[in-house]
Amino acid sequence: QVQLVESGGGLVQAGGSLRLSCAVSGGTFGNYFMGWFRQAPGKEREFVGRITLGGRNTDYSDSVKGRFTISRVNAENTVYLQMNSLKPEDTAVYYCAARSGWGSRQVNDYQYWGQGTQVTVSS
Repeated sequence: QVQLVESGGGLVQAGGSLRLSCAVSGGTFGNYFMGWFRQAPGKEREFVGRITLGGRNTDYSDSVKGRFTISRVNAENTVYLQMNSLKPEDTAVYYCAARSGWGSRQVNDYQYWGQGTQVTVSS
């Protein structure tokens, strides 16, 4: 059973930074495309970014491009989301997800999900 556990969320002022971590267990981490998503209150879960198996390629939503960076350390079974220049509109629960197939921006394409970690950005 593949399990994902996010950590690193919290309260930060606008303009600040946070780094989220997602530890994966129960599977072969290097076989999974990894994605980050977020869900704000009253809104649908949305794509934030994704990273390929070896970590060479990444893709981001327009709303976070240039501010957020995804990386992974396969030897540690962990994927990271570095968030800089945070804005109040980045406030959401952030989820990491794993997909045993080609990378995707679609929520429904990911088979495994973490429980989420809250990020709150104050103005």
